[in-house]
Amino acid sequence: MRVPTALLAGLLLAAPASAQDGGVHEGHGLSMYGDLKYPAGFAHFDYVNPDAPKGGDVRLWSFGGFDTLNPFTLKGQAAPGLGPVYDTLLKSSADEAFSEYGLLAETVRMPEDRSWVAFKLRPEARWNDGMPVTAGDVVWTFETLTTEGHPYYAAYYANVVAATDEGDGWVRFTFDAPGNRELPLIVGQMTVLPKHWFEDRDFAATTLDPPLGSGPYEVVDVDPGRSITYGRVADYWGANVPAQVGFHNFDTIRYDEYLDFDIALEAFKAHEYDFRTENNSKLWATAYTGPNFDNGLIVREEIGHSRPTGMQAFIFNLRRPLFRDARVREALGHAFDFEWSNENLFYGQYDRTVSYFSNSDLAAEGAPDEAETALLEPLRDRLPEEVFGEVYIPPTTDGSGNIRDRLRKAKALLEDAGWTIRDGALTGPEGEVMAFEVLIVQPAFERIVQPFARNLERLGVAVDVRIVDASQYERRMETFDFDVTVDVFGQSRSPGNEQRDYWTSAMAGIEGSRNTLGLTDPAVDALVEEIVFADDREELVAAARALDRVLRWGHYVIPNWHIRYDRVAHWDKFGRPGVTPDDGLVFNAWWIDAGREAALEARLEAEER
Repeated sequence: MRVPTALLAGLLLAAPASAQDGGVHEGHGLSMYGDLKYPAGFAHFDYVNPDAPKGGDVRLWSFGGFDTLNPFTLKGQAAPGLGPVYDTLLKSSADEAFSEYGLLAETVRMPEDRSWVAFKLRPEARWNDGMPVTAGDVVWTFETLTTEGHPYYAAYYANVVAATDEGDGWVRFTFDAPGNRELPLIVGQMTVLPKHWFEDRDFAATTLDPPLGSGPYEVVDVDPGRSITYGRVADYWGANVPAQVGFHNFDTIRYDEYLDFDIALEAFKAHEYDFRTENNSKLWATAYTGPNFDNGLIVREEIGHSRPTGMQAFIFNLRRPLFRDARVREALGHAFDFEWSNENLFYGQYDRTVSYFSNSDLAAEGAPDEAETALLEPLRDRLPEEVFGEVYIPPTTDGSGNIRDRLRKAKALLEDAGWTIRDGALTGPEGEVMAFEVLIVQPAFERIVQPFARNLERLGVAVDVRIVDASQYERRMETFDFDVTVDVFGQSRSPGNEQRDYWTSAMAGIEGSRNTLGLTDPAVDALVEEIVFADDREELVAAARALDRVLRWGHYVIPNWHIRYDRVAHWDKFGRPGVTPDDGLVFNAWWIDAGREAALEARLEAEER
């Protein structure tokens, strides 16, 4: 596909003209569109403190336990916090839509048609055993992840046909076609693994051996299923790389595992760990109280952001025959009363999610414009006619809890689909009773599901709300063993190849994929490809909005809710940068403030006397 000149200028910050001979551009980073914010030779990102003190210990929490330190395969439940053990070729900034800057790689080359991308590794890049990070490591990583790793990697790098060691520290990735504007950045996100460390190991196996990485932290202590502790690498090779300056300031980071959310919160309030974010509105409104909050020992704050909030929803497993009729799915959606839930359960904290790309310019509004229509028209025979009119908006209520009108509409849709009440049960055309299970992992979510279930029961549906532990939930989700559950489809300001994993037919039957819906629709497949191969921002927006329309009119989910801030609580021992980026909270740019920590400890000791 043709690459517009304006887009190319943003995809790669241009080097001097002598480096652009033959249409190959060279620079220090990549951007999806527009110019890179940070020029060559920049010192650090704007949202860090480059002089942040190093030191101190931080304790965090995780839920559910773990049985492996290998997060790259489908087997086992990986320990939390493994990301900083490894480095990537490039590192994303949190104050741009989608830009990446050199980390393991110091230079990037790319032709105008984006048919390949090449990275030159920094000669000083080292594994934490002192061995150099090589182009051979990068090639081996790509080949291993896509053949032996989690199925996600094969999908994410589906358009990369080869990785080649070109010598002198250069590694080149060749693509199956030009025009995939996001693919160079996706390759830049690749976590690089040490070939020599894995030579005598089974890559696909679960393991509790501390892994070897090139990142700023290493595993220093493991208590399987209970805790894991990471130590900052004192001689970390990349400490002065601009994209790393100001980050990774804690000497140690320990994660303690909890099997109960309520116990985990009480442990935080008792100073068993230091920091947490909260996703439960009731707890945020009612449980973050007490003397330690009143006297300032614990800080409670809401940190705003402008990132897309994506789609959290009750999702239907389309692999189940019961949910293959869109009229049934739409009818069941009428039974969820968000307005009542927000007032009575969420303390008015949430907005209803209506779009798969909520809180962004990618969300469809009104009727399709000319650009969207041009994408949708060739697919008309495969789409419901409603897609070509006003975009679907979930129905609303007055919040009183009286939803008789909504249930009447649901009943009419169900009758149209062949479902009627017989002997008090909603019965289908083959005499089957409508019954299904709602699978959840957080006990606190039961209070949200139960009112929804009661409304469904008023329609004659038999609903079983099933709470399972984290390991069982993960396994059931990976094998698509559920009827209805809650899932989240996160989005960025620059969606791309990950949409294939979410929505396309090729991923519906692959265990562990993110197409948890089991969606197989050629029209959706085609629109995802329009997103992946969009030539510029305008085409990307049109394609995302068109996909949004089709997904919303498909009634594949019952949208939940979102907020536009991060709910954070922490013991008063931290310092943080004065700038918050568009993406919101960046905890790995915080540090231990020695004065605050000493004052905190003194006050705690005084209270114990």
